[in-house]
Amino acid sequence: IMCDQYIIDRDKYYQSNHWSFSCTDCHSTEFANFPHQIVERLEEHFSCIDCHGYDEAYAQYNFEEIDAEYQASTHVNVEGFSCWNCHNPHSYEITVRNSTNLHETILYDNNICLECHGNYTNFQLLSNHDEIKVVDSHDWLPNQVAHFQGVRCIECHTSINDTILVAHTLLPKEQAVRRCTECHSSDSRLMATLYKFQSKERRSTGFINGVIINDSYVIGATRNFYLNVLSLIIFGGLLLVIMVHIGFRIKRK
Repeated sequence: IMCDQYIIDRDKYYQSNHWSFSCTDCHSTEFANFPHQIVERLEEHFSCIDCHGYDEAYAQYNFEEIDAEYQASTHVNVEGFSCWNCHNPHSYEITVRNSTNLHETILYDNNICLECHGNYTNFQLLSNHDEIKVVDSHDWLPNQVAHFQGVRCIECHTSINDTILVAHTLLPKEQAVRRCTECHSSDSRLMATLYKFQSKERRSTGFINGVIINDSYVIGATRNFYLNVLSLIIFGGLLLVIMVHIGFRIKRK
């Protein structure tokens, strides 16, 4: 009898990033024999940097910087934690640069976090901390459901890095973003995280950070340049009318 965790889903594997690898590219040649012996299952696993680091073929992905970020992350202090806890080598897919549906990307990436932080059984395998109740710990967040559906956990729980596609420095919870203006402003951090590699910053209709509005309207971050100017003109006109009115009232006294 084999446990589910030792069964590799063929379909998921051939949709994953590693679909072109043979088993023995990562495992010892003894893995060519089936069923695998117990000792082979306990062999030391490669990390991402072992295969992809310092290789010109993968230079564009900056694996060295990713590894440096991970080494500064809170996750590095968790005994038994590795890249594979988030990025299952047999099923993980890069979605943020391949998917045309941003909401699917958000759901996929957030589910990676929730595999541990939303599943206490899995969480206990790596930590003896009390259970994290995600909804309760975010009860300060207005429109909680909209935030959970509209952004990834890492938008608030990692530091921004301009070099790599997805930040890997997971911050202590005390350093997580809590100020609304971090995202809800013209200088929105979402442009350096979730929408980082989207090419258009302003659509022809004049929206600031216009690429965001392709998927959602974020108060403060997706203001329209022309509407801003128009509102200032209207506001200035109203002030002028009021001043003229006051002038006539004073003159008639």
